[in-house]
Amino acid sequence: MATLFDPIKIGDISLSNRIVMAPLTRNRSKNQVPGDLAIEYYRQRATAGLIVAEASQVSPMAQGYLDTPGIYTREQVVAWRRVTDAVHAAGGRIFIQLWHVGRISHSSLLPGGAAPVSSTSHRPKAQTFTTQGFVDTSAPRALRDDEIPALVADYRHAAQSAMEAGFDGVEVHAANSYLIEQFLRDSVNDRTGPYGGDIAGRARLLLEIMTAVTGAAGAARTGVRLSPMTTFSDTPRDSDPQALHTYVIDHLAPMGLAYVHMIEGETGGARAPADAKVPFDYAALHRRYKGAWMVNNGYDLALAQQAITTGSADLVAFGRPFISNPDLVRRLREGLPLADVRWPLAYGGGAEGYTDYAASP
Repeated sequence: MATLFDPIKIGDISLSNRIVMAPLTRNRSKNQVPGDLAIEYYRQRATAGLIVAEASQVSPMAQGYLDTPGIYTREQVVAWRRVTDAVHAAGGRIFIQLWHVGRISHSSLLPGGAAPVSSTSHRPKAQTFTTQGFVDTSAPRALRDDEIPALVADYRHAAQSAMEAGFDGVEVHAANSYLIEQFLRDSVNDRTGPYGGDIAGRARLLLEIMTAVTGAAGAARTGVRLSPMTTFSDTPRDSDPQALHTYVIDHLAPMGLAYVHMIEGETGGARAPADAKVPFDYAALHRRYKGAWMVNNGYDLALAQQAITTGSADLVAFGRPFISNPDLVRRLREGLPLADVRWPLAYGGGAEGYTDYAASP
């Protein structure tokens, strides 16, 4: 019977344990380039079976928050290489999350003050973080169908850049109400044509991106993150999330991916949202998918261990605990207390609240 601390192979990658550091936006990459602090931050956490590095823009138009990193320029590749080298020297494994925020952005963050792009021109009642602090998102414009091949090419180029930067693989961010999910959900995607309408049309962008990314990084070094029930950033759920994600999983399954990363419930919130009309059946999706299955959201040691021993998951991703516990794997294994996050220092700034959390004595 497997445990949380047993090794596992996912795709082409052998992991020392089944504890994953989830991607965590920290807003410390000036000019979209990770700096010296990022090297130490990720090195400190290299005992995770797998680190999924923070969400990183696939292009200048993909940015939605101040001081988040990219993975599309030579300077970014060189900077990330220093991070991956440090993690590998410490015995760790590291993927990077490929990100396009879509309409969750502000024109001040985009080239030439451009409008954010999305599946729709409707603006969410959401905020993002800029040089002026938290501000309302800018009104988006709907991408034209003839612009989408270039968008897919941005993901391909970002995946190629990630491999040049020494990452063990990539995770496509198709969750948390960002661009890909804006195409997936009928609550947001109001377009007609090949990328709208029925489930097949709305899922087309995700599947085209996955095909491009797996071609660049290798399917066995590619994961994908999904969040069927989150309503983050004023994004209502799809009218039939079970049918939508059944279609998605059925089309991802033959690709031979390293893993599927499933956020259960509201991102950072309730695992079983009280306002959901019908409980979402994650187990039904898992039964349709034979590859590695990663779960996320509100897991403690007992719940994580149960997920592994019962076979309901192969990997468990922890987010917030890794912020304040660089040695989280040891603390979980030995039953040591966890340090609390100093939330006023979580986003932006320097070493304080980032690399100054101590390992347990």
